[in-house]
Amino acid sequence: MTWEEFEKLQPIAATLLKNSIKRNRLAHAYLFEGLRGAGKKEAAMLLAKTLFCLHPKDGFFPCEACSNCLRISHGSHPDVHIVEPDGLSIKKEQVKQLQQEFSKHAVESNRKLYMVVQADKMSTGAANSLLKFLEEPNADTTAILITEQMQQILPTILSRCQIVSFQPFSPAVLKNKLIENGVSSTMAPLLSQLTNNISEALSLNEDEWFAQARKLVLKLYTTLSKQSSSYAMVTLQGEWSQHFKEKKQLDLGLDLLIFIYKDLLSIHLGKQEDLIYPDQQTRFTSDLLSYSPRSLAEKMAACLEAKRKLNANVNQQLLMEQLVLNLQGGTAFV
Repeated sequence: MTWEEFEKLQPIAATLLKNSIKRNRLAHAYLFEGLRGAGKKEAAMLLAKTLFCLHPKDGFFPCEACSNCLRISHGSHPDVHIVEPDGLSIKKEQVKQLQQEFSKHAVESNRKLYMVVQADKMSTGAANSLLKFLEEPNADTTAILITEQMQQILPTILSRCQIVSFQPFSPAVLKNKLIENGVSSTMAPLLSQLTNNISEALSLNEDEWFAQARKLVLKLYTTLSKQSSSYAMVTLQGEWSQHFKEKKQLDLGLDLLIFIYKDLLSIHLGKQEDLIYPDQQTRFTSDLLSYSPRSLAEKMAACLEAKRKLNANVNQQLLMEQLVLNLQGGTAFV
């Protein structure tokens, strides 16, 4: 991650940290908090490179080519330490080892930096040891705690850290980021609606199950719009039930179905740039005569009601049969 990317993805967090560095007002401890995939660890690595770079561009931006930048990238810089969970937790011994390292003089400069990744997973002993470390910070030492669960951090630790919040990526930002990472312009809009996490989106993009799920949802839509309800029931009892076996899978399938009706509504409103299935635009446009904006809103509401009932553990096959009837104007949910 570069500062330019950081400022684009997380403008508030980037501005706060950049100003602190330039004004020489860097806090001794930060807590980077936010959802997984929001760029917290990448930002921490960028901050480390900015502080240790030997040949900063314009006197500030890390060069990414000097020995310090390269060693930080590879996790081998002697004055930059990263603590991560050992198994399910960060143990007291890990924090004690960190304290021992930081009691020594910096190897190559007067500055040291450490990161505690998934800080919410610290054991009670580790958290108490870290608290003592934070209460008596060494000069020129910077601590960065990283968490997705800020409520799990001891209040006494929170009070000694400057909290930097990382916001979820907007679908538009994530879509562009995915395209930059090689995802097709057909799949990127859909993936950006399903998750805020770049890694998860890239994983879904390579998942054959997900690719088949998309095809089956579009097939179900076709049977609902072009065929009788009995034909749709055959689809449910065959390919659909075999593919969407688990509750989590069916929940995702319902999301994919909602997005179809959302696209139809977007076309009705002249917002083709918002399409989640851009490759289906011609087909959806030809289907518009069959739907009014009100009917589309009702179909999305029916799908949302099905998701609610799914979370209430209604039988999945019965739930889908009821949904099919409802989407084709049959009996409503009971």
